[in-house]
Amino acid sequence: MWIGACTSSIGTWMQIVAQGWLIYRLSHSAFLLALDQFLGGIPIFLFSLIGGVVADRVERRKILLGSQYVQMATAGLLTILVTTGMVHVWHILCLSFISGLAQAFGGPAYQALIPTLVEKDDMPNAIALNSIQFNVAVMVGPALAGQALAKLGEKWCFGLNALSFLAPIISLSLISARFLPAKTTETMFASLKQGIRFARKQSSMEALILLAFCMTALAMPMRTYIPVFVKDIFHRGPETYGNLLALMGLGSIFGSLMIASAGNFKRKGLVALLALICLGAGISGFALSKSVPLSGLILVLVGASMMAVFATVNSLVQLITTNEMRGRVMSVYNVAFRGGMPMGNLLSGWLVPIFTAPVVLGVNGFLLVLLALYFLLLQRRMAAL
Repeated sequence: MWIGACTSSIGTWMQIVAQGWLIYRLSHSAFLLALDQFLGGIPIFLFSLIGGVVADRVERRKILLGSQYVQMATAGLLTILVTTGMVHVWHILCLSFISGLAQAFGGPAYQALIPTLVEKDDMPNAIALNSIQFNVAVMVGPALAGQALAKLGEKWCFGLNALSFLAPIISLSLISARFLPAKTTETMFASLKQGIRFARKQSSMEALILLAFCMTALAMPMRTYIPVFVKDIFHRGPETYGNLLALMGLGSIFGSLMIASAGNFKRKGLVALLALICLGAGISGFALSKSVPLSGLILVLVGASMMAVFATVNSLVQLITTNEMRGRVMSVYNVAFRGGMPMGNLLSGWLVPIFTAPVVLGVNGFLLVLLALYFLLLQRRMAAL
């Protein structure tokens, strides 16, 4: 399952790079580049809650298979359109929305399926290993896409992505674990309210969901503005940009491995908050740095602490949630986690032209440290988890 997910993630990142290149080649419009990202992400934000209800009512493996088939079909159709020369930007935008819609239902089902494949004590390891496959894909996918684009063209990136979905489809077909949902006469809206009510009643669940939103809103803009630092502060080119991203990805893998090797350790909440302090301090340090080597070292720390926070908070949410409510609760968490990214980028996109990227990122890092200290010193429930 892990190998299948890693393979499809690498293919997805290859398509993301090639798709942006193709849209700009066809339109020379930065707005359409942003619109493509928006259309691919907005279904996840809007429909993940419904996807969570479905994940608690339908066998999760079947939902995941359906999601993989839809994404494979969109990549395959794009391959055909590019190969025949019939592709237009509106084709790409529509397919991005359809693929995002499939992910909105596949995401909660995937996160809810993981605990059914491993023992409870092994859940933190499984979640950390899942984080590793994402970061391996972030490092490997764009590099492969660059080579494929230069030597083979966009159609090969899309075609390889379509083929990459065969790995998770085969893996899901071989899985013997099954989730058999209890029969219910509740409406979908009633089930959704029940999931939100469950999340609110659980000890510290609201704090974890709030933390998920804040940490992505304040931390993720850093990756967006690394090119600004490379060009305007370091006065370097795309090679330095690639090296810095690789170092951040390497740190993320280290952080995931540390959490995975620790197993089902105690005081996960305390570890998450300490890692959040390291993350905030690292982001502020990067904002102040004028040295490329120092910034590279800081990005290793940022990547490691970011993945340690993400994996540990995810583990806590999974451990608190019961299996019959898992799809709905994880969809609420997913909305907060995924919703923080566009909101944070939107806000920083408005502030950076006014105050500059170093100032905005420096403040973001400082706010992350304050957030961690608030939960450590004032709202101590989470630190006790």
